[in-house]
Amino acid sequence: MSATAERTQVVPDFTEVERAVINRLQTGLPLVQSPYAAVADELGITEQTLLATLQDLLERRILTRFGPMFHAGEMGGGLTLAAMRIPEQDFDRVTEQVNAFDEVAHNYRREHELNMWFVLATETPGGILATIAQIEAITGYPVYNMPKEEEFHVNLHFAV
Repeated sequence: MSATAERTQVVPDFTEVERAVINRLQTGLPLVQSPYAAVADELGITEQTLLATLQDLLERRILTRFGPMFHAGEMGGGLTLAAMRIPEQDFDRVTEQVNAFDEVAHNYRREHELNMWFVLATETPGGILATIAQIEAITGYPVYNMPKEEEFHVNLHFAV
């Protein structure tokens, strides 16, 4: 959900195949030569059906992103959580400006004094400070940098 998304959302009626695909893909792909074929086999559907279902869910914006999760820090890059305090009258404008950066992901509105939160991932650790400086220059608002001190793996899964 982006920072500008509506607060109330209707949960769609999923088909059995959609439900199975969403639930299964939240736990990752197997590290095999043909991961989609392996998952399709697990679900008792064809690889073509799996891929078509995934593409349809993306096109309908039921899923907004499907792709690998990289540990930027372990790959030599930079990763941080960032927050901003944005007045309501500027929120939509700043959201568009912040989301225009390729380095920004997971931008969310929060009911808090710091009401915009997002993740920055850069190719190098120094890229974090450079990107923050660019965001501040473009938006006119300070960015609060909150790099992780310790990592916890929660294994969050939303069954549908």
